[in-house]
Amino acid sequence: MVQVFCGSEEKREDGGLVLTGENFHHAVQVLRLREGDEISVYFEGDTAEYRYGIEKISPDAAECRLYFVKEAEVELPCKITVLQGLPKADKMETVIQKSTELGACAVIPVSCARSVVKLDEKKSATKQSRWAKIAESAAAQSHRAVIPVVERPVSFDRALDMMKDADVKLIPYELAAEHGAAMERTRELIRSVRPGQKVAVLIGPEGGFTEEEAGKATEAGFEMITLGRRILRTETAAMTVLSWLVLELEK
Repeated sequence: MVQVFCGSEEKREDGGLVLTGENFHHAVQVLRLREGDEISVYFEGDTAEYRYGIEKISPDAAECRLYFVKEAEVELPCKITVLQGLPKADKMETVIQKSTELGACAVIPVSCARSVVKLDEKKSATKQSRWAKIAESAAAQSHRAVIPVVERPVSFDRALDMMKDADVKLIPYELAAEHGAAMERTRELIRSVRPGQKVAVLIGPEGGFTEEEAGKATEAGFEMITLGRRILRTETAAMTVLSWLVLELEK
C-alpha cells in the first residue's frame, strides 16, 4: 500500500483529494499507480489514516475518492527525541532514517566538542531541508502516522536546555560502568518508561562525549546507561536504545 503525507489544507469537505506535485509524481510517475488503485493518506496534524481510491488521472494530477477513515495504531505511546552528536559524512542521514522507522518523534543534531563536522547557518539550512525529506520518506515507508521533526544543528548546551521538561533522559556512555551504570541499571531505566512520557536519548559523535559534556548531561538530569560490552558506532547507538524502548512500550 502506497502511503503519502498531505497538508491539512488539502483535505476537501466532500471527501475528495487531488494529488499534485511531488505526491503525484511519486505515486503515478514513479510507482506507476493507475485508476482503481488505493493509497493511504495521512494529513498534517491528524493521526487517522484516510484510505482513498484513484478515480481519474490527468497529466499533472490524480483525483481520488475517500473510501474510509480509521484511527492509526502505529505510533509509540510516548514521545522520543533523539539528540545525535553530529557525525561525519552521511551518517546523520542513517540516524534520521532509522530513528524514524523505529518511532522517534524528533531528531536534533547536536554540535559536540568532538564533532568533526562544523556547519554554518547556510549549510545547516541546506542539510535540514535534505534531512526533512529523508524523515518524510522513511515515515511513509514504515507507515508512520506522523513525520518526525528534524531540527537544525544546535549547541550541546542548547540541546540540554531543549530537553529540560523531558520525563526520562538517557545518555549511552562508554565509561558508564565507571559511574555505576551497569546493564541491570540500564534495564531498570528502559523499563521505567511509561506511556505519555517524553523521553530524550542523547548520543555522542564518533569520538564520544568529553568528561565535561558527560558531567553537564548528568547535571541536567540525564541518566547514564550502557549499551553492553562492545563499543558501538554512533549511528548504531540510537537504533539500539530505540529498539529496546519499542520492545518495552509495544505490549
